[in-house]
Amino acid sequence: MHYYVCLHQEGTNSIPKLIQKAHANNYNVVATSINANMLPLDPQETDPTYPATVLSAVEWISKLIFQVSDVDVDSPNAKFREYSKAMLMRDAIWAEHLQTNGNIMVRIRGPNNDNLAEIINSRSKGNWFINVPITNPELASFEHRRDATESEIEEAQQVDPWNWWNELRFAIKHNARTKVVVELSDSDRPSRECVRRWLGEPIEAIIIPSSLFVLNRSNYYVLQKEWQTIVGHFISMRANIIISTKINDKSIGQYSEYIKKLINDHGDTHKLNSYENMLEIPLQPLFDNLDSYTYEIFETDPVKYKLYQEAIQQVLLDRVSEAEAKRKLTVVMVLGAGRGPLVRAVFNAAEIAKRKVRVYIIEKNPSAIRTLSNMVKTLWSKKDVHIFSKDMRDFSPPELADVLVSELLGSFGDNELSPECLDGALKLLKPDGVSIPCKSTSYINPIMSAVLHNNVSQLTSTVPAFDSGYVVLLKNIYHIDEPQALFEFTHPNRAAIIDNTRHKKLSFTAQKDCVLHGIGGYFDTVLYKNIILGINPLTHTPGMFSWFPMFFPTQPLTIKAGDTISIEFWRRVDAEKVWYEWRVCEPKESELHNPGGMGYNMRL
Repeated sequence: MHYYVCLHQEGTNSIPKLIQKAHANNYNVVATSINANMLPLDPQETDPTYPATVLSAVEWISKLIFQVSDVDVDSPNAKFREYSKAMLMRDAIWAEHLQTNGNIMVRIRGPNNDNLAEIINSRSKGNWFINVPITNPELASFEHRRDATESEIEEAQQVDPWNWWNELRFAIKHNARTKVVVELSDSDRPSRECVRRWLGEPIEAIIIPSSLFVLNRSNYYVLQKEWQTIVGHFISMRANIIISTKINDKSIGQYSEYIKKLINDHGDTHKLNSYENMLEIPLQPLFDNLDSYTYEIFETDPVKYKLYQEAIQQVLLDRVSEAEAKRKLTVVMVLGAGRGPLVRAVFNAAEIAKRKVRVYIIEKNPSAIRTLSNMVKTLWSKKDVHIFSKDMRDFSPPELADVLVSELLGSFGDNELSPECLDGALKLLKPDGVSIPCKSTSYINPIMSAVLHNNVSQLTSTVPAFDSGYVVLLKNIYHIDEPQALFEFTHPNRAAIIDNTRHKKLSFTAQKDCVLHGIGGYFDTVLYKNIILGINPLTHTPGMFSWFPMFFPTQPLTIKAGDTISIEFWRRVDAEKVWYEWRVCEPKESELHNPGGMGYNMRL
């Protein structure tokens, strides 16, 4: 993603000159009053004192954010309210004319924004950037006070600017063309939880007033460390930067240079960034054969196969003593070998451990078999290795395995049917045999993400979008509470009656007022003994990217700080498929999502 750094100045008498000054000081965009160069006008007067031709069409679209007239369309004063509404409509029409989809920034001042919502709803064009202070100094003072009473905190929350935005958001029906511009203030720093909550919002940019910059020992303008951290969090969430200065400020070049350094420090440039907040239907490798591109992505993970190799090595050392090493053979079956990374891990582990192995490769994908067969001939021709084009559940082995190795886990642990596959492969394993992995656990937590909600909503015209689970690289989210363990599966499962259905109800507590948009899904797995990998946010394996989390959407529900959020989850199984059902039970009971697997299921 390319960030923009925007110069915001009021009082300019020439938009072209402001753009030139901004460009000379390394700013991409300017934000200024839509009425720059304009004489005081009657709101019914529609002719500005500057024509559209002062800039080219491309310049209007790419270089300007318009700040509308400083009026209050929800003022209690009826006369001023009507004047303000007329002014805002005039500004919106002019911005749309100049920019096709006008970038209009409007400030909200309090909790009552019904008229603003009505105007936004009436416009079919334009991007609305809602300028909201990051916190209210009155509220912030209570958040930092340990002796504040509940009634004091509750009263302060009435002036929490996030609540102003949230009420507007619901009034405009979660309009995807409306985003937030969060304004920082030198009057008080927001709490950590306040910042985290804003990160779950559709943030267009943050405004940094020039008063936040201080001179360092080198006589260079920088942000204090606490503000660096806060700004860094927003940059990591792809927020653009607007620097607000006085018209005669001589240090604007230093501000932009410093901010671009922060962007370089905090802007994640991982090659998978293009997947951020993108909803993907989970893979079904049991039913569908994966393509080579998908295999290649998995194989580039620098961590996963290293951990698998460590687990295999430890198993070999535990099962074969040093004295037995030259004569005892360990039979390893790789179930679902793909293009061979687990096979390589087995051979590497055996070489390091100095243990003898016989490897059986079982793969049902005929296209992958072609690649594996070539590897057997060219890379492993001197190895004790045997390849079978079979579904592991239907395979009749020439001998039983000491170790089963598989990577059948999905983003939610069991969502690619690892329990059903490994239960079906139990007949391949010796009575004292080992499975790698030996246990998987799924986790869930309530999350707020306006971006993900909008992405799901855009699918509703074609599919039952709120009845599906999605794999998604979670970016613009707020974790309302920490994840908790949901379902657990162990392997090998030697129970007399195998039942892979599950049901559980979990309760979470909201730390701040927020909106529940859905449920985050994660997993971790024990490969062997203490060798664990996973994507639980609390214990995520560093550097591993093979799995993105899952997202199970719900209809938006406003949550108050201290509320209990109860979530009920099922894993259901029938003869043809496996599916999840979920619903919110508290603070308000929601509909049951995905009943009968109508929107999303895993085919057996």
